[in-house]
Amino acid sequence: MSLKKNKIKDLIQEYLLDEGLLREKLPNPNSSLDFGYAFSFPPGQKDQNMSVLKPKNKDFIVIMIRTQLSKQHVTALDSLKDNKKNLFFEDLRKFFIIKEVSFRIDPQNYRYEINHQIFLKKDGSISKNSFFKNIKQLYYCFMYGNLILGDYCSGKLKPSKEPTSGFDFSLYT
Repeated sequence: MSLKKNKIKDLIQEYLLDEGLLREKLPNPNSSLDFGYAFSFPPGQKDQNMSVLKPKNKDFIVIMIRTQLSKQHVTALDSLKDNKKNLFFEDLRKFFIIKEVSFRIDPQNYRYEINHQIFLKKDGSISKNSFFKNIKQLYYCFMYGNLILGDYCSGKLKPSKEPTSGFDFSLYT
């Protein structure tokens, strides 16, 4: 691996370790990546799994968050009338476009992915501020997707037996 490749790999690992977010190195069975890491954001109990990848022979990294809707939410969406299931995915699409994030939506399998491609500086680095700013943007897009889903499924889900104090969207609680 070249010095630039090692530099960005070490830098991303350092950023994730500094914040206590790194979970594991991602396997690379077909050697299409220089590296990949799985991490959780934000720190704490309400974290979400995310990943960062560096494709081989590219001068960018990709940060992504994937969502698979739960069986309860799938059932609730399927029970909606007037094509509202498709409207849910259309609302997600519009929101992601407004927020200028890349995405893949698979309505047949009730899942979607949000990602950001970040080009590296000429020296093969990225600032910590820029890296985490992009992570936060993806996380907030994910959270907004959950809010939209909650609105569409309102009244269609069985109440949880566990007491909840509601959602807290602050990052460091």
